Amino acid sequence: MPTPPDIAITRRPTGEVTAEGGDELAATLLKRAGFVIETTPRSSWHRLPWDKGEARENQMASHAARMLAAVGYRVGLGPDLHIGLLATPSDPQGKRVHGHQILRLTDKLNGAETYETAADLADHVLDPHDGVLVRLSEFFEAAAEQAKASESDAGWDLSYDFAEAAATLTDVGEDLRVAAEQLRELHRPAKPSWQARVTDYFATVPSTKRAGASATPTTASTTTPPSAPKPKRTR
Repeated sequence: MPTPPDIAITRRPTGEVTAEGGDELAATLLKRAGFVIETTPRSSWHRLPWDKGEARENQMASHAARMLAAVGYRVGLGPDLHIGLLATPSDPQGKRVHGHQILRLTDKLNGAETYETAADLADHVLDPHDGVLVRLSEFFEAAAEQAKASESDAGWDLSYDFAEAAATLTDVGEDLRVAAEQLRELHRPAKPSWQARVTDYFATVPSTKRAGASATPTTASTTTPPSAPKPKRTR
């Protein structure tokens, strides 16, 4: 299960870009990135001003995500907000661009609202001709050839490791060759209506005693025992 982010920056269906989570330092960085705070009696969050336009909002959200990631926060940035390089706590400069592309793909998969969308994203990894798995297998095959070119024992040993990795990825691709189509055929269970949820709630609530009801006697019997016979008088 993916680790949840410390701070989630997303664009809501209304178009508003919000940031939720974090602490005082995160709030300071968000403020420097142009976010303003919103509060209610029960919660608070940050949002971008409404007059910036979508392109500028994307730039500001991506800039905020890079600043937060640079100081160690786990940031969940909506895939529709990414601009430029993506940074993470382990790569604050965003140099591992190819790994970040997979990270963006994973973010999109996490946010997929339909199995059709999820399957389309899975195809980017599982496609037998141009998917990530087959390209990674080719990468390790090339790495094996590079290692063998050293003509040393260490190079040959390393080439075997790379070749084994390539074969493993090929096997994984074969095992999952129809997984995307199977994912596309899945169906999400329908959410019950609010009336059904209320009915289920009351069906599971323990019954309580009515106010003013008398307690049930705990004695085994309330019958009055027979009185003992009176002694007879003699003259």
